[in-house]
Amino acid sequence: MKKYIVSAALAALAILNASAQRPAAPVKPADYQFTVVKENPITSIKNQYRSGTCWCFSTLSFLESEAIKAKGIKDPALYPDFSEMFVVRKAYADRAQKFVRLNGKLNFAAGSDFGDVLDVAKAYGLVDQKAYSGLQYGYDLPVQGELDAVLKGYVDAVVKNPNRKLTPVWAKGLDGILDAYMGQVPETFTVNGATYTPESYRDAQGLNLDDYISFTSFTHHPFYTTFAIEVEDNWRWTPSWNVPLDEFMAIIDNAINNGYTVAWGGDVSEAGFTRNGLAILVDTEAKATSGSDQERWVGKADEKPAEKAAVKEIEVNQENRQLWFDEKTSTDDHGMHLYGIAKDQNGNKFYLIKNSWGESGEYKGIWYMSEQFCKGKALNILVNKKAVPKEILKKLGLK
Repeated sequence: MKKYIVSAALAALAILNASAQRPAAPVKPADYQFTVVKENPITSIKNQYRSGTCWCFSTLSFLESEAIKAKGIKDPALYPDFSEMFVVRKAYADRAQKFVRLNGKLNFAAGSDFGDVLDVAKAYGLVDQKAYSGLQYGYDLPVQGELDAVLKGYVDAVVKNPNRKLTPVWAKGLDGILDAYMGQVPETFTVNGATYTPESYRDAQGLNLDDYISFTSFTHHPFYTTFAIEVEDNWRWTPSWNVPLDEFMAIIDNAINNGYTVAWGGDVSEAGFTRNGLAILVDTEAKATSGSDQERWVGKADEKPAEKAAVKEIEVNQENRQLWFDEKTSTDDHGMHLYGIAKDQNGNKFYLIKNSWGESGEYKGIWYMSEQFCKGKALNILVNKKAVPKEILKKLGLK
């Protein structure tokens, strides 16, 4: 999922261009009344703040819900709280290695994807949030512009290979930067009276990390095969199973209705994705701003957001979904956690979405995403294999 760093000159140019364009048609105000049909347990709302780490926040939230289900945890006080910055730190180091091996021909930025979290957890484990905040640079919430710039400058210098032969210590230098900004990872830590290593803590969650499958739905690859979605943040080249759109949506519904949740990644640069907690597929131009991750996609707090509205949405099909991806109006923007189903007062289906922008918006960090928005703007989802309808698994040759 993306994070952009925009220079003052580019930002000024964007403002001039925006002022010269016809403003997007306003969304008409109207009240929505939602009734929850099904919701599954989630952990507390988190805030990625000024970091491009939605991929980590959303996937760890998903895994927290998976652990709650696997272990049958009933008391919210005992819900797990996995450290996002532990995963981010390990992912930075892994990406640096690949970046150098590919002579810099790889995206090196804050964004990533669901598969990154799974690979880190498999290789290094998981850590409790209280044991590792990863914030050693004077902020209570992630502010990582400087860290991202320093890391990029460092790996760029290594790739230039000024000695014509890489030293064996450049990776230690990278670790030194990560230690300074994020702190050293603890070898052991205590949770609820028990002492763990990152590996033993991961193993105590009741999860089989090989059970998780990424799905997508596009026609530029054959259905019922896998491919790595062609976006820059998929730097690990994580494969997704490609299924028809109706089956893609059936997987989501089957998961929710059977007590599972879904990690959701996709496009939120739409006027219908509002600051007030709605995601509806309105046919208006997207708008982008700089600043926090939330401001990047839905504007600043003092700007008037698109209001809640009962509007006629675009009807999504396989063809227009593909067109939006090909013409890059559906982009790899943001990762969130889909955990329930609701209906509005007209009986239209919406999905309950846990975001990572703190307790913002009308629903305190929760978004209501229309079925059409989900259908049209999701790039991929991550689900437990047990949540996939058996007939779909059979088509994929999976058990």
